[in-house]
Amino acid sequence: MFADRILVLIPHPDDEVVGCAAAIARARAQGAAVHGLYLTTGVPGVEVAWRPDPAGTAARVARRRAEALAAAERLGITPVAFSDRPTRTLRLHMADALAELRGAVDRLRPGVVWAPAYEGGHQDHDVANALASLIAPTVPVWEYAEYNNAGGRTRSQDFPDARGGETVLALTDAEQAEKRALLDLYESERGNLAHIRSGREAFRPLPAHDYALPPHPGTLFYARFHWVPFRHPRIDFTKPATVSRVVTAFMERVR
Repeated sequence: MFADRILVLIPHPDDEVVGCAAAIARARAQGAAVHGLYLTTGVPGVEVAWRPDPAGTAARVARRRAEALAAAERLGITPVAFSDRPTRTLRLHMADALAELRGAVDRLRPGVVWAPAYEGGHQDHDVANALASLIAPTVPVWEYAEYNNAGGRTRSQDFPDARGGETVLALTDAEQAEKRALLDLYESERGNLAHIRSGREAFRPLPAHDYALPPHPGTLFYARFHWVPFRHPRIDFTKPATVSRVVTAFMERVR
């Protein structure tokens, strides 16, 4: 999972800390160059808010990016690019995102790419995982666990299923403290990160996922509140079946 040059796919600013802060630090300690490709702003689009407020949305995007830059500096990550795509829309921009990913791989020649796991934590995570699978023939890809709802409970830094080849990093007390400090840098996301554990990180070589199927049986993490009878800006009401349909259709066209 380690290499001299590592490219981390980051669907939202904070995923690099949630999923692999300690792993990045260990790689850097070994002399690796670590680069981060940020695929969305991490902030919902203007149209999602109760009352559209372009200026307010722009301010939230700027704040999140500033937090990402502070985390990148502390981690020693070199940002490759920051996308202006709103969160929850990566599935609508897969062609552009794939071109960005391929361009980064061509320029950087990483020895490995780290991508968020296909686990139903967030639709953008799952889309990023699918994009990574398209470059796997040319560069090794490892997926990192973040969070999921397998078994009907929130699981942090734990894959929904064991496929073999999982590598679990047990974080030292110092690494746990550093991870919590990095999470605190994302002050704008503090409420959304309360469920994240800091005791471990989990990686594995990217399995051959079937993106036409959900990552695990039952309700996915991002679909937990689909029972709410009104549209709330903090809830992603996109149906997992819709994400699967868009992803598989795109992958069929590419292949």
